Amino acid sequence: MLSEMFYKLWDNGLLQLGIWETVYMTFISSLFAYLIGLPLGVVLNVTSPNGIHPMPKLNKLLGFVVNFFRSIPFIILMVAMLPVAKFIVGTSLGNKAVIVMLVIAAAPYVARMAESSLSEVSSGVIEAAQSMGATNFEIITKVLIPEAKPSLINGAAISIVTILGYSAMAATIGGTGLGQIAIIYGHQRSNSDITWICVFLTVIIVQIIQELGRYIAVKTDKRIRN
Repeated sequence: MLSEMFYKLWDNGLLQLGIWETVYMTFISSLFAYLIGLPLGVVLNVTSPNGIHPMPKLNKLLGFVVNFFRSIPFIILMVAMLPVAKFIVGTSLGNKAVIVMLVIAAAPYVARMAESSLSEVSSGVIEAAQSMGATNFEIITKVLIPEAKPSLINGAAISIVTILGYSAMAATIGGTGLGQIAIIYGHQRSNSDITWICVFLTVIIVQIIQELGRYIAVKTDKRIRN
């Protein structure tokens, strides 16, 4: 039997709002993380020793920055980036601040995912493009990214799920969503039913994201297209 608190939260729309706010924060953060992380991943791949335009110093510098931010636990990064969030959006509390911190935390992760996906592209395909006189920009836009598209999409699904997990910590700095409901109405009021309901709803969102990502990746993979 579900607790009376669950029905109350559902009837007044708080759980539905929590789902929407979680999805909203996750996808907005993912969008901006990819606007930063994908180009960064391309540069990391292109400037690597085996890339189409090796630049060891730049590659090492960017690699250090990416690894530095990836090594910081998100809860610590949130505290450290409070002034940055306030500078960018004018506040260090609430969903706006959470989105800024999610982007800062996720962009380096996205960069490594993108770099890994691009490195899977066959060197033979790249060499064929070079032999036909393609410029580096053309190789990136017409060879590397299109060939790596299925892997990039699978990586995007993984990244979005990771960002979704980070968003659950939003309540610690005044953010909303399922994380806030689980903490305030579940943990703080010793109501484990609410906590597990939030867990269950989060799992459903994760499964939808993963299945959608897998479906799109299969549809865009020309190697298995009918």
